Amino acid sequence: QVQLVESGGDLVQAGESLRLSCVASGSIFSINRMGWYRQAPGKQRELVAVIISGGRTNYTDSVKGRFTISRDNAKNTVYLQMKDLKPEDAGVYLCNANLITGNDYDEGDYSGMEVWGKGARVTVSS
Repeated sequence: QVQLVESGGDLVQAGESLRLSCVASGSIFSINRMGWYRQAPGKQRELVAVIISGGRTNYTDSVKGRFTISRDNAKNTVYLQMKDLKPEDAGVYLCNANLITGNDYDEGDYSGMEVWGKGARVTVSS
């Protein structure tokens, strides 16, 4: 069973920094794409940052220049470094991954899967 577990959420003051981590575990052959989404109260879930297997990244406009997404392929882990946090950055940050999982890749026993973590709460006080 594949799962994503986030960590690093906390209560911080505006202007401070925070780093979120998300570890993927289970029978994983490859991870094509990993991303961070934010769910704020009363708002739609939005994509904050994404990183694909080649290392290319993309960010929502509101976090460009302040957030950095990175991944450690050997550890199946993605990070979100957040700097100069603002109250509007608050919410539950959910990790998402598109990956290949299965029992025996050489025998063709694999399939694509999209997985979500349960989220890490980030609170920013002004």
